[in-house]
Amino acid sequence: GGLGGICIAQSLKIPHNHKQEHFDKIIRLLLDTRYARAVILFASDEDIRGILNASKRADQVGHFLWIGSDSWGAKNSPVFQLEDAAVGAVTILPKRATIRGFNTYFTSRTLENNRRNVWFAEYWEENFNCKLMSSSKKDDTSRKCTGQERIGTDSKYEQEGKVQFVIDAVYAMAHALHNMQRDLCPDTSGICPDMDLAGGKKLLKYIRSVTFNGSAGTSVTFNRNGDAPGRYELFQYQRNNHSSPGYKNIGQWMETLQLNIEEMQWPNGEPEVPSSVCSLPCRTGERKKMVKGMPCCWHCEPCDGYQFQFDETSCKLCSYNMRPNANRTSCQPIPIVKLEWHSPWAIIPVFLAMIGIVATIFVMATFIRYNDTPIVRASGRELSYVLLTGIFLCYIITFLMIAKPDVGVCSFRRIFLGLGMCISYAALLTKTNRIYRIFEQGKKSVSAPRLISPTSQLAITSSLIALQLLGVFIWFGVDPPNTVVDYDEQKTFNPDQARGVLKCDITDLQIICSLGYSILLMVTCTVYAIKTRGVPENFNEAKPIGFTMYTTCIVWLAFIPIFFATAQSAEKLYIQTTTLCVSMSLSASVALGMLYMPKVYVIIFHPELNVQKRKRSFKAVVTAASLTTRLSHKTSDRPNGEAKTELCENADPNSKFQQSYRLSTERLHR
Repeated sequence: GGLGGICIAQSLKIPHNHKQEHFDKIIRLLLDTRYARAVILFASDEDIRGILNASKRADQVGHFLWIGSDSWGAKNSPVFQLEDAAVGAVTILPKRATIRGFNTYFTSRTLENNRRNVWFAEYWEENFNCKLMSSSKKDDTSRKCTGQERIGTDSKYEQEGKVQFVIDAVYAMAHALHNMQRDLCPDTSGICPDMDLAGGKKLLKYIRSVTFNGSAGTSVTFNRNGDAPGRYELFQYQRNNHSSPGYKNIGQWMETLQLNIEEMQWPNGEPEVPSSVCSLPCRTGERKKMVKGMPCCWHCEPCDGYQFQFDETSCKLCSYNMRPNANRTSCQPIPIVKLEWHSPWAIIPVFLAMIGIVATIFVMATFIRYNDTPIVRASGRELSYVLLTGIFLCYIITFLMIAKPDVGVCSFRRIFLGLGMCISYAALLTKTNRIYRIFEQGKKSVSAPRLISPTSQLAITSSLIALQLLGVFIWFGVDPPNTVVDYDEQKTFNPDQARGVLKCDITDLQIICSLGYSILLMVTCTVYAIKTRGVPENFNEAKPIGFTMYTTCIVWLAFIPIFFATAQSAEKLYIQTTTLCVSMSLSASVALGMLYMPKVYVIIFHPELNVQKRKRSFKAVVTAASLTTRLSHKTSDRPNGEAKTELCENADPNSKFQQSYRLSTERLHR
């Protein structure tokens, strides 16, 4: 418990039938509270010796600061031959005076004049070490007492220390009885019936209220607890250079403490007053875990993880957007990061996108420059420009994905994320679908299918793109775009590395949904590409479209698992953004490379091939398609065979039939 700034770290009992190991155990236990060095001893001389001896055996001389009660006092017996272990011990003794009158009286006592004391004869034998004849108890001597011995001359005599207090106690009783008699029997001298019946409790009240001058000239009074005022002398057992160790008076207690600190010595020559505490104060960032029943003892536990030291005894968790500061006394905001332009995660996609944009612009410029040449016209100019726009947007998305998120960037991300792909694949789908319908129709009848003019092509493409935009605008309405800081993504085990990630409030699922429509168009387009792979080669770009679609499908099949597999990693934002940008650029590059680069190559390096061969009416193509199916019945026998029509070659070269024939003789790959 605590008492006037004192706290007991341990309270140990010395057993009655003590052995050496008991004292060793006590020292061992005291060393458990390593920093509590002051030990107060209430023990007999023998026990004090046992403790001092054990401290020597444990090699802890100078560790403990002994404080002895008045049972130790200034006696030599407890420290005899254990002086080195006792050096520095502070002891107390009641302040007492020698009563001169008692010495005169006591030294004049003899066997003759002190018959009334029944123990006096025993004392006589003990004091003079002789035997009295009558029933002596002393066996260890044969010397006979003469009765002429004198106390103080024939023996060593020193006044017993408590004489003063015995005299004062008797006087206190006498004063109390006197005051009681005066109060209860004012008229009679001696004891009256009132006093007889008064009882001890009443007498105690009188005793407690007496005040008189005591035998040593100091006043005798009792406080409200019934104690006489304590007057003590303080000693310290010290070793001097000149003399052997001894007790030195270092102060006294009389109502207050008077202590000469400079007179005191400390073990091992420590210059400062040694400190004795049960537990050292905890360092900053550590909380006190109190030991039950000991207010001054605790264990220090560091606050770990995202906790900071809230007060002396508790750690608290920082809020989700904060982390503890270096010494864990408070929380500080987690730094916020975003994808930087100079990061390797951004440099690669940006580099790819730049190349792609340059290439796309080059292709567009070439097509516009040679707008009226056969190759450009044959490839369906309107859809080509739409497709090139889509490819261009696919490259642009990289810059939007890496730009610092704000409401504008987030809005554009939502719009363009799916739009580039959507435009590209809507255009390709319209194209492949048109080829497919023409050839399917051609198998059945000679009439041309509906909606194959450039205008209707654009209308179909626009309506497909409009669906994507409609979805995006509904999304805008339901959940307006804004930026968020994600603290969970990079909440590392070590708070120093925690970062908040600034990003748009678009979830992984929303990204996939936004791309989902484009992926659907892409898959449908691939199906048509497979169906139309057998179309005659110089009729439209069926094969390159096929290859483009297969490659794109592979790219996106790889993208989706990477995208979702990295959702748990610390680098999630970077990996996902980069993967998305690279996938976009790759699919755009595949389309650009396979569908446009061969044409641009021919336009620029082989202009002699870019001339009109002959007029072809559309009807002719349809007729050819239908004719081939009718004419080559053998085809069914040879699934991968080449169907040839053996017709006379020198028929009228301009007749409709001849045109159909020319077409039908080209291979039809099943």
